[in-house]
Amino acid sequence: ISSVPSIENLTLLPTKPSFREHRQSKHNRNSYSIDSIPRQTILKALQSRPPPASERRASVSMDAVVMKDDGPKTDSSNMPHSQRLAEALSELNLQSDDMSASKMAALASPCFFHKKFDQAVNLDKVLDEMEDDEFSHSRLMQTATSVREVSKQLQRRPIKMTIRNIMIVTKARDNELVLLTRQLAEWLLCTPRYGSDVGVNVYVDHKLRKSKRFDVPSLLAKDKRFENMLRFWTPDLCWESPEKFDLVLTLGGDGTVLFTSWLFQRIVPPILSFSLGSLGFMTNFEFAQYKESLSKIMGDAGMRVNLRMRFTCTVYRYQKHAPSDAPQHIEAEQFEVLNELVIDRGPSPYVSNLELYGDNHLLTVVQADGCIFSTPTGSTAYSLSAGGSLVHPDIPAILLTPICPHTLSFRPMLLNDSMLLRVAVPRNSRATAYCAFDGKGRVELRQGDHVTIAASQYPFPTVLSQPTEWFDSLSRTLRWNTRGAMQKAWDGDETTCANGDEQDTGFDIDIDDDMDRDSGYSAEGSSAGGRDSPIRKGVVLPFL
Repeated sequence: ISSVPSIENLTLLPTKPSFREHRQSKHNRNSYSIDSIPRQTILKALQSRPPPASERRASVSMDAVVMKDDGPKTDSSNMPHSQRLAEALSELNLQSDDMSASKMAALASPCFFHKKFDQAVNLDKVLDEMEDDEFSHSRLMQTATSVREVSKQLQRRPIKMTIRNIMIVTKARDNELVLLTRQLAEWLLCTPRYGSDVGVNVYVDHKLRKSKRFDVPSLLAKDKRFENMLRFWTPDLCWESPEKFDLVLTLGGDGTVLFTSWLFQRIVPPILSFSLGSLGFMTNFEFAQYKESLSKIMGDAGMRVNLRMRFTCTVYRYQKHAPSDAPQHIEAEQFEVLNELVIDRGPSPYVSNLELYGDNHLLTVVQADGCIFSTPTGSTAYSLSAGGSLVHPDIPAILLTPICPHTLSFRPMLLNDSMLLRVAVPRNSRATAYCAFDGKGRVELRQGDHVTIAASQYPFPTVLSQPTEWFDSLSRTLRWNTRGAMQKAWDGDETTCANGDEQDTGFDIDIDDDMDRDSGYSAEGSSAGGRDSPIRKGVVLPFL
């Protein structure tokens, strides 16, 4: 936010920096752009001062942001940053008579999943009813149930959309995958779609532009129109224009999917992952059937999408010599995490000493080698190896799993996804701590620094192959509840002899004289109260 507390600073966003410039700007301590303020802070500040009901009932289009700034601007260049932010947020809600939601267009996610939810649920009406003093408990339960049901239906209902631009993410260092990428790109370009005699636009990694295995010249020679249809993506393009892509295909394993999540730090297009890696918890489509799968999704059947939860992790640096009127902590790095945030002691010989806060309330002090904050998607990764539980991706929760805790009573737990967590290194701590965000961007937390973990407003949508794909992936990758051989039944199946005759499967022993029949090794009787049981006979067996 600039020194002028005006709504213009929040609604008229500056030109987006490139992906590299954005990463570098996170290290600039004097950066006060809209990206330097955590979205969780902005949204909570907006919710703390709701507009009047008359404003919320106003029918204002979200496509345009109305600007009104008739009053004189006050000179607040010497005003503290926190006060400037508070005044700017106050103007965002109270400056004009228009509905404040229209001014939040710059903050609202353009993800079409969010838009569908907004259209299905009249949130303004729900909020108006909740503000009423006569809002009953039964009405509250009905509203909560309705919201959950709408959320379920949105994920169960197939989404039919015209797919014009497809992005392919490939592990470029794997030569076999480069050849498969060429095969897939050629099929997408050549297969007629949507009334045209050619296919759709295809974006491939810019690293393949000069690849001999991908062979761009021979592909373009097949049709002159392919010169405009075959394009190349870069991390900057994913950062600046994620809405360009209607569908993203990944060729690889779970690491390729995590890399895709790292590319899209904001809006994420639907992700369809082909299993071409080592494990594959999130890659549930077979590449051998890619023609059938893509034709089905791009046809009348549509696709079902699972919105996987992500974390917004923000690192704050402690300013030891900051002026009294300046904030003591300045935001540094920010990451969108799909699997987990790992905080460990690094090379220090001392046990890490971390303060854990939930909604600004001290929950506990973690004394361990570290701790893992995992999403439900990441529950099958590092958290599982550290003793955490398996959690279905549809469950909105934050998994807290300690790494070798000092106290044995510190067990893994699931926290509410609406809770804002903060992990701080005390100023008097003997050692520092290190953070890893999905295995990338390892950052050191020095004394006084802290990191916040909150549920992201940008989920990671993955295309479902079938309703039970999560359980199938557990059985396929972890051998979940799988044993080598099943226990045989007493009445076996009919078998065939060598001469072709059916073999008799009945018992050929003398069952009546079988004294062990009640011990579980015969076809009849009960081990506790059978006819020949010592309990029924009143016989006491001597101890041998």
